[in-house]
Amino acid sequence: MTDVSRAQRAGLKGRGGRGDPSPLGTWFWDIDRVLLLLALFLIAIGLIAVAAGSPASASRYSGEHLKFAPLHYFWRQLLWAGVSLPVLFGVSMLPVTAARRMSLIGAAVCVALLMIVPFAGVMVNGARRWIGFGFAQFQPSEFLKPFFVVAVAWLLSLKSRDEELPVTMITAGLTGLIALLLMLQPDFGQTVIFCCIWLALVTIAGTPTRVIMGFVAMVPAALVAAYLFYSTARARIDAFLFPGVEGEGAADHFQTDAAHRTLTSGGWFGTGPGGGTVKYGLPEAHTDYIFSVIGEEFGLLACMVVALVFLALVVRVFVKLLDEQDPFKLLAASGLAVQFGAQALISMAVNTGLAPSKGMTLPFISYGGSSMVALSLGMGLLLAFTRRNPFLLRSPYITRWNAE
Repeated sequence: MTDVSRAQRAGLKGRGGRGDPSPLGTWFWDIDRVLLLLALFLIAIGLIAVAAGSPASASRYSGEHLKFAPLHYFWRQLLWAGVSLPVLFGVSMLPVTAARRMSLIGAAVCVALLMIVPFAGVMVNGARRWIGFGFAQFQPSEFLKPFFVVAVAWLLSLKSRDEELPVTMITAGLTGLIALLLMLQPDFGQTVIFCCIWLALVTIAGTPTRVIMGFVAMVPAALVAAYLFYSTARARIDAFLFPGVEGEGAADHFQTDAAHRTLTSGGWFGTGPGGGTVKYGLPEAHTDYIFSVIGEEFGLLACMVVALVFLALVVRVFVKLLDEQDPFKLLAASGLAVQFGAQALISMAVNTGLAPSKGMTLPFISYGGSSMVALSLGMGLLLAFTRRNPFLLRSPYITRWNAE
């Protein structure tokens, strides 16, 4: 064996935390530092983007008492980032068993809160999605997303122990219940996210193709039913398909048009920080349409960078899982990656006019306390489930690399 090979093998052992036996040292060497850096990069982009969108939203919503505080939303987002980062790091240090137990309890609590929201929730912008009072308001559906992923992953992983367990139908029932509760708020965008996550998980779990195709075949029927019996979905679909329609969907069409104008007004390189003016016509410049603000002030190239960072995050997770042998960790990490990717894709599609208006925030970038803390919790879980696999050294790729 050459000196280089010995050094490489020693480096692999060192990455197991033997050089630094402290819990922090072990965590640092075991964590996927690329994923961590991608998450921190998105948070940093978000702070810059909220600073760009804050003046437009502050002038529109803040009222006279904040008339001279154009960076109001930026300072609040900075505060939420300070709260969220300890959550991210703390959850990422949890053992897999503890992370799973926390998620199962959290899922049960959040579903219970979703049942309360239609009766005791706070009305914001025509939807009852929040619970609490004053500064302590939060959105249960945001926290439910990562817990839901882990709960469904755990249920589906049980099939590896007993093939007869009807876990697919159990998770379908759970997803249906959550979708019903979300439609009551109403929150059509979150409903789509939960259904996409569930469909991705049952596919990854190895559900027979005929069953998957049966579920996929139900999608058109569900869309028709939503159009016929769910006024919010009907209004948004009409506004997207028939731009000249009058009535409830006209506001959604206006928002989508305003977002597209803002996105493209800066050209490839943007107007520069603080130079955007079209953003003042956006109703939610700091939240739902933050991607358009990035386009105006930092250019379409910056938008492409943001999209590529999200793509890199998802690809990194799936590459990391190529050698994963634990069914639960495989499903949980995959589902969390799908959650981040699907939410980012829908948000960007709405901003570019490729999808109906859904009120979907861009992960880590849009303003929002509930969103930031919940996403950090989800990223912490993702980092916990993708920590260095003790079976990684058995990988044929690593073995071949050592032999060389």
